[in-house]
Amino acid sequence: MHKRGFEILSSYKDKNIALPERKTAKSAGYDIATAEDVILKAGKVTIVSTGLKAYMNDDEYLGLHMRSGMSIKNALSFINGQGIIDADYYNNHQNEGHIMLAIMNHSEHDFFVKKGTRLAQGIFYKYLMIDGDTIDKGNLRQGGIGSTGA
Repeated sequence: MHKRGFEILSSYKDKNIALPERKTAKSAGYDIATAEDVILKAGKVTIVSTGLKAYMNDDEYLGLHMRSGMSIKNALSFINGQGIIDADYYNNHQNEGHIMLAIMNHSEHDFFVKKGTRLAQGIFYKYLMIDGDTIDKGNLRQGGIGSTGA
C-alpha cells in the first residue's frame, strides 16, 4: 500500500504534467510546477493550476510553500502564507483533489509564468491532536478550496 505521493489529475493526464521531485539529496520539499501558462497580475491574487493531487496518511498534511528564489526575485507569495492540503482533500466526493496555488503578485508589473515553472514546494508533515480528539471525528469533506469553512 502507498503511504504518500503525487498523482496527475484525470483531466490533466494528456497535458504533459511532471510529478514533483526533490532536486537535491537533502531537499525537504518536492518542487511543484504550473500546469499551464499564466499571467500573475500586478497587485492581485491569481489561482494557479498544478494538475496534481496528493495522497498521504490520515494523520498527515501537505504543506505548500513558495520557492524562496521565485518569491524573493519576483515579489510573489502565497496569499495565505502557507497552503495546507489535508489528507481528505484527495479524491473526495465532489473534488478530485486538485492542488491550486493562490499567489499574490506584490510588484507593480504583471509577471508571466510559463507552463512547467516550479513555483512552489510541497513538504509532507505529521500533525498532533488534542486529548479526546480522534482522526475520524467530524464530517466527510465535500468540495475543494475553502469547503470546510462554508
